[in-house]
Amino acid sequence: MSATATKTLQATLAPPTAHKEEKLQDTLGTYREALDDAFESGEDTMNGVSDVVTPYDLPYQAKAALCNYVPKLRKTYNAREIDDEHPLRLTNQAAKFDHSSEREHEFTWWAPRPGRGTNFWIPLRINPDQEDLWHDLLSEDAKAGQIRLQRHRKNWVLHVTVEYPIEEPTADGDTTPVGLDIGETALITACGLKHGTPTRPVLWSGKRAKHLRKEMSTTLQRLQERDAEWRIDERFDYYQNALTDILEKASCEVVGYAGTFENPVIVMEDLTYIRENLDYGKYMNRRLHAWAFARLQDRVEDKATEAGIPVEYVNPAYTSQTCHECGHIGKRSTQAELRCTNDECHVSTFQADISAAASIAQRVDPWGESCTWKTCDDDSPQDGSGCDTAVRPPKPSAPTQMTLGAYES
Repeated sequence: MSATATKTLQATLAPPTAHKEEKLQDTLGTYREALDDAFESGEDTMNGVSDVVTPYDLPYQAKAALCNYVPKLRKTYNAREIDDEHPLRLTNQAAKFDHSSEREHEFTWWAPRPGRGTNFWIPLRINPDQEDLWHDLLSEDAKAGQIRLQRHRKNWVLHVTVEYPIEEPTADGDTTPVGLDIGETALITACGLKHGTPTRPVLWSGKRAKHLRKEMSTTLQRLQERDAEWRIDERFDYYQNALTDILEKASCEVVGYAGTFENPVIVMEDLTYIRENLDYGKYMNRRLHAWAFARLQDRVEDKATEAGIPVEYVNPAYTSQTCHECGHIGKRSTQAELRCTNDECHVSTFQADISAAASIAQRVDPWGESCTWKTCDDDSPQDGSGCDTAVRPPKPSAPTQMTLGAYES
């Protein structure tokens, strides 16, 4: 049975001529003005936004994207303000590309401009790992979605969301649920569940990511205080690239880990409303809101889908406090330890993150609390920041992996 997966292709525009650079800057600037005007107007319908943006000198693909995006800012994301550095968003009608092996840059993009006869071709430097999908896009084996164009300090970066067919992961016969608990101190805690017993748990440390996020916050704040605006984008890109590298490696490794079990099913918490439900005080809320829980889950799901491993999402309530053995709510006297309060349970204390991963795996029972499979959405950041973009190769920042042999069976 076939299914579809969604991925974001990335490319850097080859340095444009001064004339093309001016046109790109003009389009991006006008788009941001139209976005600000539409957002400040308070319109939350496509027709209302259309009335606001129609007078602006923009390509029709950009106006159509605004009509779709601005109502989502109000209704879906509940935004109170918007980022000044939004990328230029275009509908898939702007997905016109060409390929020739005789050119230095084999792929080119037909960049849209307002008016007739004003579009122009511009070469692309693609990610070599994504070349097959670029060819699929040209042959229409993959379908283009939204396009985003962002100006960084030195480069123009293009993102193209594509949907392509894959073999739908299936789980025939007896399955092995593999629970993933995603957190801050332990980036990912994974644990297989065989006959109700936690099996071969593994932890990926979040220490490096935690340090990078703290350092990023401090650095950017100091640069702002010194009015060193020219360095802010550069340092922001550096930290985001390093964090992206950590998420990519961890998600790849955890899917590989899940594949070592017989007929695995990856089980994760449905964190759709985690940001609204967090209430740990101002300082902790700010830290946890900045951490990309859903972003990491999306990368795990994408890689699992490509590997043919099904993914399930379950109710996240009390998973970190529930004893995986008896189901009673326990107590966490320390961050790393869960103590079961049920006197009849043979488990007295247990490593808290492993217990949480095991509890998550248990909830995939079709007669229990399992939630429906999460839809495969665009993996791009929803605030338009484009902060998952790797503009330049990041320095390696491999997460620490620890195997807890004491818990193997």
